[in-house]
Amino acid sequence: MRKALQRTLAILACCLWLTGPVNKPAGAAAENGETTMGIQTETVTVNDFSMDYIRFGHGDRVLVILPGLSVESVMKYGDAVAQAYAPLTDAFTIYLFDRRKELPETYSIYDMARDTLAAFDALDLGPVNLFGASQGGMIAMTIAAEAPERVAGLVLGSTAARVDPVRYPLFDEWIRLAKEGDAEALYLAFGKAIYPPVVFEQSRDLLAASAAGVTEKDLARFVILAEGIRDFDVTDRLGNITCPVLILGSKDDSVLGGEASEEIAEKLKDRPDCELFLYDGYGHAVYDLAPDYKTRMLRFLVPETAE
Repeated sequence: MRKALQRTLAILACCLWLTGPVNKPAGAAAENGETTMGIQTETVTVNDFSMDYIRFGHGDRVLVILPGLSVESVMKYGDAVAQAYAPLTDAFTIYLFDRRKELPETYSIYDMARDTLAAFDALDLGPVNLFGASQGGMIAMTIAAEAPERVAGLVLGSTAARVDPVRYPLFDEWIRLAKEGDAEALYLAFGKAIYPPVVFEQSRDLLAASAAGVTEKDLARFVILAEGIRDFDVTDRLGNITCPVLILGSKDDSVLGGEASEEIAEKLKDRPDCELFLYDGYGHAVYDLAPDYKTRMLRFLVPETAE
């Protein structure tokens, strides 16, 4: 558990979640020179916005990871992400996308999905296998429902097709702390919500220390992204999804609730290619704490590996 905790902190202390040069369409993407050890952050530019991403792995298939709500960009933890998803790198070339750089004053999940799909287009990606965690899962569901032909397989981690208003007070508290500029309290509130109690207590000091590098710009960006969750509801469009769907959640998820995963599965219950698995004891951050999580993803997306 301690090893899993250290890896999780590297990726999630500021988040609720490669081989060779990237082949970039002319005029679409450019390297910005920022590096994270062996993984290089690149930027795709589309119309009036740009979006950072990293790429690693060498498989013939494409897997796109959409991380959850973040205070700081997950791009700075590219090497940790690559290490965590190493079991999938033989089967997939993996892209991890950030949110767009230039955020408008209001930015809904639907806007995030539209912009992410535009980035896919600019990089000529698709159909892709798509994994979204938490808010990233909301974006992934929206993409799969609005552009089903672009998604070959869908994995949804600790997410919801709609946010029950009973969950709003938690997000409101995060937003309040961010607006007040209290990064340390925000990180601790994050940790308490996404980790099991024993993991949170072990990580309390590391979480507090991680807050030291957070800027006012980071906090302002966080507020916009967090407020985008409000009123999200794609339940009436889940029937548009045509690809196989794996839903992974945790019964003790205190952010969105295990019932949120069950609700998605209920909407897709007539689909023979939809699977639901609920962990117990790992909390919202099950996607980084459960030791068999990546194996479950691999076996679902590439069934022949189950043998």
